[in-house]
Amino acid sequence: MMRALGYPRLISMENFHTPNFMLVSEVLLWLVKRYEPQTDIPPDVETEQDRVFFIKAVAQFMATKAHIKLNTKKLYQADGYAVKELLKVTSVLYSAMNTKGLERADMSEEDSSKFKFDLGSKIADLKAARQLASEITSKGASLFDLLGKEVELREARAESIARPLEINEAEKMMKIAIDSVLEQVQKTKDMLNNVALDEANLEAKIEKRKLELERSQKRLQTLQSVRPAFMDEYEKIEEQLQKQYSSYLEKFRNLTYMQQLLDDHRRTEQEMFEEAANMLRLMQNRLKEEEQHLLKSGNNDDSDIEIQEDEGSDSEVEDRQIMKQHTATETLLQGRAGARIVGTMQGGDTEEDEDSGDSEIDLDEDEDEEEEDMEDDSMEICPSKSSHRARKPEPLEESDNDF
Repeated sequence: MMRALGYPRLISMENFHTPNFMLVSEVLLWLVKRYEPQTDIPPDVETEQDRVFFIKAVAQFMATKAHIKLNTKKLYQADGYAVKELLKVTSVLYSAMNTKGLERADMSEEDSSKFKFDLGSKIADLKAARQLASEITSKGASLFDLLGKEVELREARAESIARPLEINEAEKMMKIAIDSVLEQVQKTKDMLNNVALDEANLEAKIEKRKLELERSQKRLQTLQSVRPAFMDEYEKIEEQLQKQYSSYLEKFRNLTYMQQLLDDHRRTEQEMFEEAANMLRLMQNRLKEEEQHLLKSGNNDDSDIEIQEDEGSDSEVEDRQIMKQHTATETLLQGRAGARIVGTMQGGDTEEDEDSGDSEIDLDEDEDEEEEDMEDDSMEICPSKSSHRARKPEPLEESDNDF
């Protein structure tokens, strides 16, 4: 470092195996001149008093100007320990020289690329400069306050340094320090003894807990091995409960199945009833239309007997077909239990009109009986149909009398 800084002589560690105050004073004076050439420090180091004054002046200068704290005792020894103190100053100067060289290299690069710059780095540098400025002002204010007290402190410092060291006071201080150390040692010993006692207590508690655990385990094994008196009854009741539960499940399944069947049966009966009602309604409408048609045809021409005979025969055929459909619907409505089989007559032309009239009268009586049976079975059928059917054979009887 001294060679890089420009020191004219070569220095090695062998020069400091023995105290060499002349070399130390020369290096210190050169470093101070290097740091600030206008300093005025006396170079006289011939007497002991001059050496002490020289070391104090250098240490004070470095503390005030460079904020470097030097150990004056080690510098006065002028041996290897003094080299460590000298390195504090030389390292600062060496780092400053290196940073200056880097700045020059950066400046040359900036000159080569003038139009290239980074705005972010400039903002960071500005923030750092502001922070450094604030720190400089605060440290300058504190340094000013301390320098103001330097006049008073210099005399006290000189008196304390000039005062000889008393052996009695040193012995007292050493005794006080030894007593404090002994007290601390005694406290640590007491703490160790307490730790040993606590450890013994914990071990005793652990052993006690282990014994309790073993007794509890043995008791548990005995309780598990012994069969309770009510266990047989409990098992019997449990078996009965299982059987009851299985029977309950079976009954519940059967009940749900029967309810489903009942719902299906009711649904089908409702559909059949609606279908039969629709058929009866259609048949009623058809009978009304036929009656109206017959009434109109009867009023048109009474003189033509042959035509009336043909109409009578056609009405007989239609009445027989309607009666067949009516009997079929009645059998559907009565159901399986109350079903009745009613015979139907074959339609066709007869040789004697009296026989045909009698057969129609018989059919009307059968229809009346069937209507009474339907009323007994709580099924409502329109009563107008029987009256209409009773009126139908009237023109047929007249036609028979005329014939």
